[in-house]
Amino acid sequence: MRRSWQFVDGLALALLTGLALVATASIWGDIFALAARDDESSYILIAPGVALWLAWCRRDRIRYCLPRPSPLGCLAIVGGWGLMFLGHERAIDLFRDVGALLTVAGAVYVAVGRDIFIRFAAAWGALLFLIPVPGRLRHVIAVPLQQASAGVTQFILDVTGFAVERHGNMLVVNGVEVAIAEACNGMRMVAAMALIAYAFVFSFPMKWWGRLVLLGISPLVAILVNVIRLYPTTILYGHSTAEIADAFHDLAGWGVLFLAMGMMWSVLALLRYLEVPIARYNVREEV
Repeated sequence: MRRSWQFVDGLALALLTGLALVATASIWGDIFALAARDDESSYILIAPGVALWLAWCRRDRIRYCLPRPSPLGCLAIVGGWGLMFLGHERAIDLFRDVGALLTVAGAVYVAVGRDIFIRFAAAWGALLFLIPVPGRLRHVIAVPLQQASAGVTQFILDVTGFAVERHGNMLVVNGVEVAIAEACNGMRMVAAMALIAYAFVFSFPMKWWGRLVLLGISPLVAILVNVIRLYPTTILYGHSTAEIADAFHDLAGWGVLFLAMGMMWSVLALLRYLEVPIARYNVREEV
């Protein structure tokens, strides 16, 4: 039965969620250790912040999330433990990671029920980015992006007067070989760009098709900002010292994400300027 919030509800939520986190602590430790040492998984570090931001944008919805404890969450907990066991036995990290997240979500469901998942679905969706992308899928995504970035960058370098040769995803400038996978890692850009795009489209009230449009253009934005980063990086590797090129590469790595967000903001501003009916509400309301 639905009822208003009481102290015991908050206590149950904190206790059950805390127990679930403690029980899965080793897996979360492995995930964040991977994110800290592997550039391709570093986007994981900003996923909790994105989830908190999206929850904050929807903070007024908490009054609709009346507690309704449900034993159905136990099914999610059992399923999560099953996945973690299977992942451990078969050495499948994806199963372990998904199982840990499912266990925590199940504990929340047991404590307060489904309302918090329905009203804050976008924030929960951001937590899916805590799960590292499997290596095979990472390769499928990264290689085409690296090749596309190499081709576009070669064209721009030629147009702007820099002699360049291309061999696959390798560019040769002034006799120096620059591997796209090293200069501007494709997977890191794709995953981080996907997370930024997700945060952007769910930070504003808009119709579902508007969100699909912005999410749909995000791969093109990822390639564009990757090329913007790659162009000066390649020139520096070919005409400067490796130390300077490496320093620029590292500084520009996250900087282009702000550029990508600015591009998506520009697209949204353009749609509003053209009076495309993209917004869900005429006034500032829930998102």
